[in-house]
Amino acid sequence: MVGLKEKRDAVCKSLSGGQKRRVDLALGIIGNPELIFLDEPTTGLDPQGRRQIWDVVRNFTALGKTVLLTTHYLDEAEQLADRVGVIIKGRLAEVGTPREMGGRQRALARVSFDLTGGLAGQPLPEGLIAEIGPGVATITTAEPTRVVVALSRWAESHGEDEIPGLSVARPSLEDIYLQMVAASDAEGVEG
Repeated sequence: MVGLKEKRDAVCKSLSGGQKRRVDLALGIIGNPELIFLDEPTTGLDPQGRRQIWDVVRNFTALGKTVLLTTHYLDEAEQLADRVGVIIKGRLAEVGTPREMGGRQRALARVSFDLTGGLAGQPLPEGLIAEIGPGVATITTAEPTRVVVALSRWAESHGEDEIPGLSVARPSLEDIYLQMVAASDAEGVEG
């Protein structure tokens, strides 16, 4: 379950740091507990090992078990957690789903795309204002679907079937966390 089958005959002290972390997890789930506490279970793991641990956590919760996970990897919390609690300066600052934290679902989206091919140097559709960087444009909006539709028509009118490098993103959980910490720091300075 934790990806150590090939090491079943190895002595624990001969294992790598990441393999030892997997042994820790295996020991934690022996006995099929209803509740398991995992403190930074993927620290020191390579990306493959990290994903294996994520799968173990998902399998465990799919069985109806509860996992309390502490992590500094907010992408991990975003992938695994049903609910997240953010602690800032030793105090619980907010609790909610990863999508709700810090008003994420209402946060402005960033629509980015490459200004290459037939789109290079072309004025954007009326009403769209973008930050233009070297070969890239970014539009910050509350209406990303409307913006993508307008951009699709614009690209098509300039002979492009696709919008190169198109991405639409709302702030990540890490972005929201950093905003929360900055706000907390600002309150501390003023207070």
